[in-house]
Amino acid sequence: MPSTPPPEGLLLEQYRGRLPGDETVTSPAAIARAKTRIQVRRFAGPAHYTEHLSHLRIAHLTDLHVGRVTPWAVQLAAVELTNAEKPDLVLLTGDFVCHSQQYLDRLEALVQRFEAPVMAVLGNHDYWSGADEVRQALRRGGVEVLDNRHTIIGLRHQMLQVVGLDDAYTGHARRDEALKGLRRDLPTIAMSHIAEEADGLWAYDVPLVLSGHTHAGQVTLARLHELAIGKLAGHRYVHGLYGSRRSGGAHPGAVYVGAGIGASVMPIRLGERGQREVAIFELGYEPGAIEEHHDEQDPLPGRPPTPEMMAKRAAAVVAKREKRERKKS
Repeated sequence: MPSTPPPEGLLLEQYRGRLPGDETVTSPAAIARAKTRIQVRRFAGPAHYTEHLSHLRIAHLTDLHVGRVTPWAVQLAAVELTNAEKPDLVLLTGDFVCHSQQYLDRLEALVQRFEAPVMAVLGNHDYWSGADEVRQALRRGGVEVLDNRHTIIGLRHQMLQVVGLDDAYTGHARRDEALKGLRRDLPTIAMSHIAEEADGLWAYDVPLVLSGHTHAGQVTLARLHELAIGKLAGHRYVHGLYGSRRSGGAHPGAVYVGAGIGASVMPIRLGERGQREVAIFELGYEPGAIEEHHDEQDPLPGRPPTPEMMAKRAAAVVAKREKRERKKS
C-alpha cells in the first residue's frame, strides 16, 4: 500500500501501478474509447457440455501484457467489458507482463476488478520476467493459478473441472501432472498458453482448450497472420476456433486461440481478426444455437520446435533470472 493517499481523482489501483513521474489519470472517456477497440466474440461450447451442464458463461482473456506498451485504459476497458457480460468464470491464459516486474502492482489491481472467480496459467513472458513474482501478484489479486494441475469449481449449482497447463513454450508444461486424478464424469475445460498442447489433452475427454500466445499475429490483413505465425513460426493454431465442437467430428475436441488484449513490442493491430478481444463461451449451448464470430477452421501444417530450440528457450529463462539476481546484488 502507498504510504500517502493517492492524489484526488486518482484511483488507488492506478496510483499503485504508476511509475515515478507518470502523472496520467485514466478518465472514463479514455476507457470508453478503449472499449470500441476491443471485440467481444461469442461462441457456443462443444456439444459435449450439453450432456452435463444447463448453462455456464465463460469469459476468456489472454496476453494482457500489463506494462508500458499497452495503455492502462485498454486494460481497464477489457475488464469492464468482461464484467458487463456477467460471466460465471473468467479464464486467463498467460503473458500477464511484458519484459519486467515493474508493473506487478498494476497487474494485481487489474485482476482484482473482475467480478467473477478467476483462474489462470502462465505464459513465456511471465517466465522471462519472473514466474514466481507474477504468480504472487496474481494470487494477491484473487486469481487461482493452475500450474500443471486441475481443480473443480461449483458454479450455479453445477460442477466444472478446470485443467491448467504451465507454459509449454519455455518447457514447463507437464501434462501427466495436470491430468493426474482427472474425473471423466465431470465436464472439463482446459487452459494452455500454447494452443498445440490441445492435441494431447483431447485424448483425455477435454472437449475445449483455451489458449493465447500468438496475438492473432496482430496484423491479419491478407492472411499475414497465418504466414507469420503459421508458416514462419510453425504454429498449427493461429487465431480462433480449430478442431470440432460436435460429436462425431473429424477432431476429438476444439481449441480456441485468443487474439489477446495487450502487446509486448508494438501495439499495432490491423485487420478484423487481429483486434483485441474478449471471448465469451456459452457452455451448455449447442454449436449453432447462437450467432458466432466464425466456425471451426482446419489447422495449419505446423512445425514442432526442435530439441535444440526448446533447450535455447529454457536457457533464456535461466539467463534472464540470473540477470535479475545480479542486479539485486
